[in-house]
Amino acid sequence: MNPNLLEKIASLVAEDQRLTLYGVTWQQYEILRATLDDFAGLRMTYFKGTLEIFKPGSKHERIKSLIGRLIETYSLETNTRLYACGSTTYRNQAEERGLEPDESYCIGELKDFPDLAIEVIVTSGSIDLLEVYRGLEVPEVWFWKNGQLSLYHLQAGQYEQIERSILLPNLDINLLVRCANMPAQHDAVIEFRNAIR
Repeated sequence: MNPNLLEKIASLVAEDQRLTLYGVTWQQYEILRATLDDFAGLRMTYFKGTLEIFKPGSKHERIKSLIGRLIETYSLETNTRLYACGSTTYRNQAEERGLEPDESYCIGELKDFPDLAIEVIVTSGSIDLLEVYRGLEVPEVWFWKNGQLSLYHLQAGQYEQIERSILLPNLDINLLVRCANMPAQHDAVIEFRNAIR
C-alpha cells in the first residue's frame, strides 16, 4: 500500500472532507475498506475503479440522524415492520459497486440489501450515487439536499423520481421535510409523532 495514500486518508479529520482516487481495483477497495474499518464515521463509495472516501461533518450527521429518528417514529406509530441497517457496507463485486448509506432500512424482513437508502448531501462528491445504488438494486433511494427531499424508485432497472414513497405510501413526505428542517430534534420528533397519530 502506498504510504502517501495512507497519509492522505488519515488526514481526513475535518468536517465534510472528501478524497477521490481513480484507477482503484476491486481488491484494493476491499483492502482499504477492511483497513479503515476502525476509523469511526469514515465512508467509502466505489464505482468501477473510482473510490471516494468521505468523512462527514456534524451538520451532515445531525440531519441524517434526525431523518432516521422520524422514519423510525413513523414505523412505531404505524406498526410498520422496519429494520434499521444504518451505514452498513453494501457491495456487489460483479457490478463493481460498494458504499455505506447514511441510513438504510429493510421493510418487512431483514434482507442482504436494503429496501430504502437515505443520503444526506451537504457537499457533493464526484460519483453518481444513483448509479451505485442501481447496481446494488436498492428499490428506493432518498436524497436530502438544501432542506429538501428527493425520492427515487427503481423501475425496470432505472431510477425514476417520485413524489411519494412506494415503500411507505402513507408517509407524508411534506410533514417529514418540515420536521426535518426544525432546529430542535426533540421538538421535531414530538411534532411529527403528534401529526401522524
